[in-house]
Amino acid sequence: MSTDPRAALQTLVNALEEHLAAAANRRSDDDPSVDGAYVAIANSFEAYEEALYDAYDEVTPLTVFADDDSDEDDDDLDYEDDDDEDDDDDLLEDNEMLDEDLVDEDDYDDDDSAEGSSTRR
Repeated sequence: MSTDPRAALQTLVNALEEHLAAAANRRSDDDPSVDGAYVAIANSFEAYEEALYDAYDEVTPLTVFADDDSDEDDDDLDYEDDDDEDDDDDLLEDNEMLDEDLVDEDDYDDDDSAEGSSTRR
């Protein structure tokens, strides 16, 4: 027996409201009520999506991602590495330059000799 999409939608809305209340009253970073509300949103959304598809052959444009702690740790390291590269430029003293800041003097020598020969005539 399939679930009525309207009832599943109301369950999803209730889960979202519970999550908002839990987040607003959070007691710590690892508050179990917030974690439970998070899981309730995911579960009620999947039930709504299934009921919607069963009744109307329709889906939403939303996706619930799996909570994988190991991926989160890896992502944090990637961002930290990017920040380190930006910090290297900040460490230069005022009178120091990067290689890309240096001017190639050979380019200017060709221009000077061409201008000099035309002005001597």
